[in-house]
Amino acid sequence: MEWRASHILVKSQDLARRLQQEIKQGARFEEMARRHSTCPSKSSGGDLGWFGEGKMVKPFEDAVRRHGVGSVTDPVATQFGYHIIKVTGKK
Repeated sequence: MEWRASHILVKSQDLARRLQQEIKQGARFEEMARRHSTCPSKSSGGDLGWFGEGKMVKPFEDAVRRHGVGSVTDPVATQFGYHIIKVTGKK
């Protein structure tokens, strides 16, 4: 199985929750990633491209597995910070 996802990486859970709420209220995910993410992927709207099993840290991969294409996750904590993940593909 392979997945494609975009994410917004921030340092605080409070900020992650606030951004998630703004996205639920209609803010564009890609624009929020460009403005707030600390990951270099922010320049591409948070797009991480395609990846297979074992390529992402476990909490991130587990969240992607549980969500359908087009869905946005609750904040996911990893050693890098807090991710809001948008699943954009599965194959």
